[in-house]
Amino acid sequence: MFRLFTFALLIISIECSSQVNHYTTANLHSHNDYENRIPFYKAWENQFGSIEADIFLYHGKLVVAHDSIQLVQERTLDSLYLMPLQLCIRKNGGYVYADKMRSLQLMIDIKSEAVATLNKLIETIARFKTLSNTPSLKIVISGNRPASSQFNSYPSWILFDGELQKNYQPVELKKIVMLSDNFAHYSHWQGTGEIPAKDKLVLQQIIDKVHASGKKIRFWNAPDTPDSWKALIAMGVDYINTDKIDELTKFLVD
Repeated sequence: MFRLFTFALLIISIECSSQVNHYTTANLHSHNDYENRIPFYKAWENQFGSIEADIFLYHGKLVVAHDSIQLVQERTLDSLYLMPLQLCIRKNGGYVYADKMRSLQLMIDIKSEAVATLNKLIETIARFKTLSNTPSLKIVISGNRPASSQFNSYPSWILFDGELQKNYQPVELKKIVMLSDNFAHYSHWQGTGEIPAKDKLVLQQIIDKVHASGKKIRFWNAPDTPDSWKALIAMGVDYINTDKIDELTKFLVD
C-alpha cells in the first residue's frame, strides 16, 4: 500500500512539473504594467505574451492611469507603450520580439467613456503604422467597451477582451480573442495551500467550456502567489495575471 501511495505521489509530481514546464512567459499577463518602475520594457525583456495599460481620454490625450487621481502625472500611452513598441518592431525587422515565433497582446483597458476613447486610440495608433502592420502584435480592448454589436465596425487590428458571463453572437465572437472575469466571482481562496475542491471544479468547468469554444481565458484579481500560479496552470488558464514579473518568470524557468 505504501509503495502504491508513493508511486501515486510521484506521478502527480511529474504531471504538475510537466504542466508548469509547458507554460512559458508567453502565457503571462503583466497586470497594471505601467505601475512598474520601468513600464513595458520589464515585461518585454521577459517576453511576456500580454501587457496591460489602463487609459483615460484626458484633455485630448490618452493618459495611462488606474484612476483619475493619477491623471495629473499625464503619462501618455504614446510615450510609455506605442513609441517603445515601434522601436522594438523596427529593431526586430517587423516583429515585436527577436524570436519571430513570439507575439504580444497589448491589452488596453479603457477607463473613460468607451466610444470616444477608443476612437482616439484608433486615431493615435494609425500614426504608428508599424503597430497595425505587424503580425506579431494584437491590440485588445478591455474595460469600458462599445456595445458588442458594434465590434465589427472597428478596424481589423482592433480586437476585444470578452466578458466571461456575457453571451455573444457568433459574429461578435470573431472579434473576441479571449474571455476574462474576476476570480473572486468563483472563489475566495487566498492562494495558500490547495484550492478548495468545489472551487476548482467550478473553475475547471468554466475553463473547459471556454476552450471548447476556441477562446482563451484569463482571471483577474486571482491570488498572485506560487500556489495560485501552480493551480491556474494545472487547470489550463491561458494567461496568468501577475504584478510580479521577475518572480513568476523565475517560477516558470526553475
